[in-house]
Parts: sequence; structure tokens; C-alpha cells
Amino acid sequence: MADTRDFALRRLHSLLGVIPIGLYLIQHLTVNHFATRGRESFDAAAHFMETLPFRYFLEIFIIFLPIIFHAVFGLYITFQARNNVSRYGYFRNWMFLLQRVTGIITLIFISWHVWETRVQAAFGAKVNFSMMEEILDNPFMIGFYIVGVISTIFHFSNGLWSFLVSWGIVQSPRSQKIATYVTIGIFFAVSIIGIRSIFAFVNPEWFAFASNLPIL
Repeated sequence: MADTRDFALRRLHSLLGVIPIGLYLIQHLTVNHFATRGRESFDAAAHFMETLPFRYFLEIFIIFLPIIFHAVFGLYITFQARNNVSRYGYFRNWMFLLQRVTGIITLIFISWHVWETRVQAAFGAKVNFSMMEEILDNPFMIGFYIVGVISTIFHFSNGLWSFLVSWGIVQSPRSQKIATYVTIGIFFAVSIIGIRSIFAFVNPEWFAFASNLPIL
């Protein structure tokens, strides 16, 4: 009975990592990417998201509660898992380890990001271009956000592969290999969006560097 419950919770954990959390990640990064078009474009996109009907219901039941469950159960999986990278070193073992490491980084990053944005908004601050510009006003925070965003995207992309396998969508070695290439492609494509979005909020010299990255 306990094994059945644990199996069901793991499948739910995997599902929530893709739907709705993964979809929300893509949507959130897409909104942030409007910053590459200028201050007004980002503020308009952010304002649109804030004026969605049933916003608080969506945030609580579609975003925050799934994230809390995914994070808490993910910590349980992380601390009871047995990593064997040092002994075997297979590609999937490394992905298994990195999934756990990036999960911890992602949890720290998201908690801090929510504190700096949604919590501050609850106290009257306005979530707009200027807020992100102030957050990313020094090299340390730029580095912190780059590491956090890339870790979050990796955790989603590699978790997508695990979801496809655990839910029986890809079963053969060939299909799993194809899924590996697809999820790696997703990681790099979404990372470019995320990094470009970060540099759009900092000074023009920094953004000039990011603008040399491929445009999707």
C-alpha cells in the first residue's frame, strides 16, 4: 500500500512539474522576453497578466500550490535518493544528480524571486520594468539570476524527459534517446530566451552582449 502511494505521488510530482508548472515557466519567460522590445512593451505585458480574470485563484491553485507540493516532495526525493555518479558516471546518472542539484537551486531562486516581486507587490510595490531594473542593478544579482534561471530551465527540461518515461510516453531505448535530444534542444532554446530577458533589464552595455545571442 505504501509503495503504491509513493508511486502515485511520484507520478503526480512528475506531472505537476510539466503541467502546470512547466507551462507557467514558459509563459513567465515569454512575458519577461517582452523586455527585449523595451520598457513599454514589458510593462504592457506585465499589466495584461495582472489584469487577468480570476488572477488570485489562478495564482494560488494553478501556480503556488502545485509548486509547493512539487518542491516539498522533490526535497523528499532528493534526500532519500542514492546517487551513484562517482561509481558509474553514466549520462543518465549525471542527469539524475543534476536534476536534484538544480532542484535545490531552483527552490532557492524561486523563493527569492517571489519575495522580491509578488510579496513586494502585495505591500504596494508595482511589478514593472523599473522593479526588475532595480533588482538587477549589480553584477552579483545578475549572476544570481543567470544561475537561477538556467537551473530552473534545466530542471524543467530534464524533468520533462523523466515525465515522458515515467508516464510511459517514451519506452523504447530509441524513443528515449530522441526524447533526450528534444529536451536538450528545449533547454538551450528556452535558456536563450531567459538570458536575453535578464540582460534586457540591465544597462545597454550588458544588453549589447546578450543581443549577440541568436534570436529565436
